[in-house]
Amino acid sequence: MLKNSKAFSGFSANDIPKSKEFYARALGLEVSESHGILTLHLAGGNNVIIYPKPNHVPATFTVLNFPVEDLDLAVDELTKRGVQFEHYDLPDIKTDEKGIRRGVNGPTVAWFKDPAGNILSVIEEAGAI
Repeated sequence: MLKNSKAFSGFSANDIPKSKEFYARALGLEVSESHGILTLHLAGGNNVIIYPKPNHVPATFTVLNFPVEDLDLAVDELTKRGVQFEHYDLPDIKTDEKGIRRGVNGPTVAWFKDPAGNILSVIEEAGAI
């Protein structure tokens, strides 16, 4: 029944104008807004919506992954645009000074948060699913 449905994903934010600014300017994505709901227009024709939720609680997991060919370059460019990468020193997740976990126990990846606190990542394309 749903095999041919053009499914899309979504998550919440507590400040849509702030989120729109972040996704459009800092990340350089094409973003549209209708009835207070943002649509992120991603490569390949995929869309993700961000809907307002006054009592929003950030996800404790990665809600959106961006595969890239050169992770170091992506991290450097996003850092220049004001994106702050997360740093972890946990038993199963350790990042370097740039905030990159380098291919140990999984793909090479760097995590960051949007203005609503949702966790996003840039992930090396070879390690992406």
